[in-house]
Amino acid sequence: MKNNKILLDHGSGGKISHSMFSELILPVFDNPELAKQDDGATLAVGEGKLAFSTDSYVVDPIFFPGGNIGDLAINGTVNDIAMCGGIPQYISVGLIIEEGLSLADLKIILESMAGAAKKAGVKIVTGDTKVVPRGKADKIFINTSGIGNIPAGVNVSGSNARPGDKIIVSGTIADHGITVLSTREGLKFDSDIQTDSAPLNKMVRSVIESRCEIHVLRDPTRGGLGTTLNEIAVQSNVGMNIFESTLPIKGAVRGTCELLGFDPLYIANEGKLIAFVPEKDAQRVLEIIQQDEFGKDAVIIGEVTDKDPGRVFLETLIGGSRIVDMLTGEQLPRIC
Repeated sequence: MKNNKILLDHGSGGKISHSMFSELILPVFDNPELAKQDDGATLAVGEGKLAFSTDSYVVDPIFFPGGNIGDLAINGTVNDIAMCGGIPQYISVGLIIEEGLSLADLKIILESMAGAAKKAGVKIVTGDTKVVPRGKADKIFINTSGIGNIPAGVNVSGSNARPGDKIIVSGTIADHGITVLSTREGLKFDSDIQTDSAPLNKMVRSVIESRCEIHVLRDPTRGGLGTTLNEIAVQSNVGMNIFESTLPIKGAVRGTCELLGFDPLYIANEGKLIAFVPEKDAQRVLEIIQQDEFGKDAVIIGEVTDKDPGRVFLETLIGGSRIVDMLTGEQLPRIC
């Protein structure tokens, strides 16, 4: 790493984050499970497999249209377990609370966590609470960890993408990041924009129970769709072509990105998934996702190729082609 101090960029989920992981974190904790770099760890326990994941949430502001830091934390960990092919079951919650946070706000956050857990069908079974002096945190930070069973025969990983796979995204992109940004900066728009934060485990379970072949599942959170596709391209050593004409983006989100100079490909999502599926099963998987309440806008956005391994290309609306690189730096800090 070129820098000798931590920057906000190290939390972007992009190139600088990956550099810190590969050059500092992985060499210290090196083991086969961590080296896979999936959304969670896939662990052999007895004769079965478990999915295990942990995440920390520092979003600013802690309340935003459509959700808050509490349900965001539960949904995020539920989804990370689901992206491993697991069925989320149990969650732990760690709260780091700044002195001065109102009890009324804390109650709203806790109740939203309980509601999100109930909707996802998981239980919050253990946790921890710490309080730090005023000015030593920012209202509240939350850590959640989750665990769930992986059904027999399920094997999804970022390293499993194969040439010929179709790439499905479960709905409109960039909703969450633009919602948080607009709330933080006090921006007002004619259209209501709100977070897409949602549990995707039931959607994933329906796909798995269909017996369709699934190679990769991933939720494109920090770094957005563009960075996540690059991660998978590198993990699987494949190329990818995606099509601008098929990218699902709400008009209000697209307009905001154009106004502020952001690329929606790099804006965070919290309730969308990407699925890499062999062509023979792609249409069936798409239909299953579209039947879910959180997948109505699902589309096929591209395909995997054997050309230019590790690279992602976008076919533009005017017929050109450009490289979609991994995010460099931090577009929107503290969006999850």
